[in-house]
Amino acid sequence: MERTLVVFKPDAIQRGIVGEVLSRFEKVGLKIVGMKMVNPDEAHYYHHYETIGKMVSRRGEAQFKVQLGAMQEGPVIAMILEGVEAVGLVRKMVGATNTKEAAPGTIRGDFAHASLDHVNAHNVALPTVLHASGDPEEAAEELAHWFGDDEIFADYQTVHEYFTQPHPDRKKHG
Repeated sequence: MERTLVVFKPDAIQRGIVGEVLSRFEKVGLKIVGMKMVNPDEAHYYHHYETIGKMVSRRGEAQFKVQLGAMQEGPVIAMILEGVEAVGLVRKMVGATNTKEAAPGTIRGDFAHASLDHVNAHNVALPTVLHASGDPEEAAEELAHWFGDDEIFADYQTVHEYFTQPHPDRKKHG
């Protein structure tokens, strides 16, 4: 099973949409194995967005500073989701980072609408609702940064796991 990090950003918490978004992940069979509400400092976000995510090289120093400020506008909810190809599945569900390009039915397509052009012109952060790991390697680094081993609870089985893993009591189809 693969694990990925999802962070509900301050805009998601302030808008009161966490439960609605979280239920989407549960409904597709992803298992929550870690979750906490935290208010990280600038150093934590710097490590997350630049040391791991290389945001300055992708978006520039000005937008990086705006992002750091926006992430500190309130608490966030960090969680670990586990499942079959969890990183790719979550990225597909979340939608394009440029919310103007996010397809309807994705989380960003349904809950966010500002464009990169707009936020860059007004020097504000892009309200994207969530952060989701970009690939399995990034997920591993992010999970180690956000969670300790004692904060991960994977020792329970969901009904979805029953259907996606070999089970001795189930007949094989072939």
